Amino acid sequence: MRQIDHFIAGHSGFTPTRFGEVMDPNNGGVQAKVAFGDASVLEAAIAAASAAQPAWAATNPQRRSRVMFNFKALIEKHMDELALMLSAEHGKVIADSKGDIQRGLEVVEFCCGLPHVMKGEHTQGAGPGIDVYSMRQPIGIGAGISPFNFPAMIPMWMGAVAVSVGNAFILKPSERDPSVPNRLAELLIEAGLPEGIFQVVHGDKEMVDAILDHPAISAVSFVGSSDIAQYVYSRGVAAGKRVQAMGGAKNHGIVMPDADLDMVVNDLCGAAYGSAGERCMALPVVVPVGEDTAERLKAKLIPAIHALRVGISTDEDAHYGPVISGPHKTKVEGWIQTAVDEGSELVIDGRNFTLQGHEEGYFIGPTLLDHVTPDMESYKEEIFGPVLQIVRAANFEEALALPSKHQYGNGVAIFTRNGHAAREFASRVNVGMVGINVPIPVPVAYHSFGGWKRSGFGDTDQYGMEGIRFWTKVKKITARWPDGGGDGSNAFIIPTMS
Repeated sequence: MRQIDHFIAGHSGFTPTRFGEVMDPNNGGVQAKVAFGDASVLEAAIAAASAAQPAWAATNPQRRSRVMFNFKALIEKHMDELALMLSAEHGKVIADSKGDIQRGLEVVEFCCGLPHVMKGEHTQGAGPGIDVYSMRQPIGIGAGISPFNFPAMIPMWMGAVAVSVGNAFILKPSERDPSVPNRLAELLIEAGLPEGIFQVVHGDKEMVDAILDHPAISAVSFVGSSDIAQYVYSRGVAAGKRVQAMGGAKNHGIVMPDADLDMVVNDLCGAAYGSAGERCMALPVVVPVGEDTAERLKAKLIPAIHALRVGISTDEDAHYGPVISGPHKTKVEGWIQTAVDEGSELVIDGRNFTLQGHEEGYFIGPTLLDHVTPDMESYKEEIFGPVLQIVRAANFEEALALPSKHQYGNGVAIFTRNGHAAREFASRVNVGMVGINVPIPVPVAYHSFGGWKRSGFGDTDQYGMEGIRFWTKVKKITARWPDGGGDGSNAFIIPTMS
């Protein structure tokens, strides 16, 4: 059976004692085993990072950027290979896998312009003959803990920025789909990155805790569920680290009476069901404003949802594939039953969906629930599957309050032709990322990504200038050069109270 090992100092040389199973979501079988590391494996990665990082930090920004240029070209060259590898372990269809890779690649492209964004500030003549300036320097060794749902994009969001600014970076990806992160590490070496600068260690909670506790790691970036994000943030900060921890989401789409419903339905089918709903920026809640809007939207949604095709990850005609695992399938179907028990109307039931020839795969058909209310647990919690809930609002203020008061605050969208309503909504809604007639408002790579409330712990967002700030520290210099003849008459004197 295929074995996936750690990637340390450019190669794998460990004999693991524990393994995890990598499943094939399309048929429910075991396709590989992944090595589970412990503190000793992390120690080896730390040693390699510590040896390599000073020279990498001293490499000028232009040369570091050239590695990113090379890496970008290699990702594009190997796009098909990476997408197939990703789909085989995650289950998302090839088009979604290529989108996963492309959104990560956009951050790599941002890092190609590193010399500009690494510039500090300068003030000439801040005092008599005194200049003040600053410089951005790497934090040393950083770590990333990435989730299963974007095994290419999020490692690139974290790692590309971290290494571009001069750090060494250790990635602990999800044990459910670990092959793509290893391949990215190989391509970075091929692009010219020194061994020891980007490494991959695999494992479970034991490895996560080792990362959070190790004193040589200065910063940790995490993406996953909110409960684990809070744990990572609390434990990492207690250990003196800088931590950014992105959690779960329950994104809402507000549909105003004047919205283009054909566009809304098309957007909802992609945003709610694409990638089987396993996205923190999915749109699992739609909020039509007014009963007439709700009924018109529902009438258009039902045939569009029935037209969605569920298939294996290599089916070019499929809109989405299986969910990641058997336990997750059971969990999602459990939430559907909970919603029904709570009083929701089950309009379309995706449970008990089977695909001929792949009866053991982790497939769930598209599900639609109506008359969901804010007091229901199925509304409060993240389902993370191909399930769309309709929560009806009587007016604009009621619709605005729903995402604003929800425990999660990752993303939200409003669909309207009214500029005033859109502007008012964007200004007032208590959510970190807002789309106006855009269903999945993930900002482009030169902005930044991050939610509010239980969707994000820490003070900085992912990638863009926020990423640069997270992975660097600023040194401030105050300089004075005396112009005297050596008699000390213009020497710098520390002020005293005398």
